Amino acid sequence: MDFEFALWQMLYLFTSPQKVYRNFHYRKQTKDQWARDDPAFLVLLSIWLCVSTIGFGFVLDMGIVETIKLLLWVVFIDCVGVGLLIATLMWFVSNKYLVKHRSRDHDVEWGYAFDVHLNAFYPLLVILHFIQLFFINYVIVLNSFVGYFVGNTLWLIAIGYYIYVTFLGYSALPFLKNTVVLLYPFALLLLFYLISLAMGWNFTQALCSFYKYRVK
Repeated sequence: MDFEFALWQMLYLFTSPQKVYRNFHYRKQTKDQWARDDPAFLVLLSIWLCVSTIGFGFVLDMGIVETIKLLLWVVFIDCVGVGLLIATLMWFVSNKYLVKHRSRDHDVEWGYAFDVHLNAFYPLLVILHFIQLFFINYVIVLNSFVGYFVGNTLWLIAIGYYIYVTFLGYSALPFLKNTVVLLYPFALLLLFYLISLAMGWNFTQALCSFYKYRVK
């Protein structure tokens, strides 16, 4: 497993995600497949999940058993479970509606769709499960405009980045058309963000309450 290359990908998913997908092009040319054949990225992502979830458990003042339950929930539901659903949905939609000319060579691999999800999930994980931890107890959970503004803005950035990296993943495939439609959820996301500020909704506080409820 090439952990150095996997770390390079994780860095560039923040600074220049287009470079990550250029490597997928190279893999297709050399190994005739778009999906990753090295589990190093998945292993490092799993480590990030464990570390960030332990940090989340510490911030929420959870015990060891509760933190383990939270870790299992985050890994198998938030990452893998939701990822399987999103990857399968995107695989079906892209093959049915976005392929220019149908042929065996012009087919979105399910493994590639799952890789795109993992690529998009990693920045979201770092923003919501690492960076956000430093603001939860001191800013976000306070019943004030500043609290839910900071928290909801982090959610906006995280989900927005997920949408953008997902768009880049599918637009990198030369046999797909109209991939710009994958950016349309940005408008809905921004509208929902503005409504949340107007209504005083605090997404992070809701997430913390949900996590505490799930580990009881």
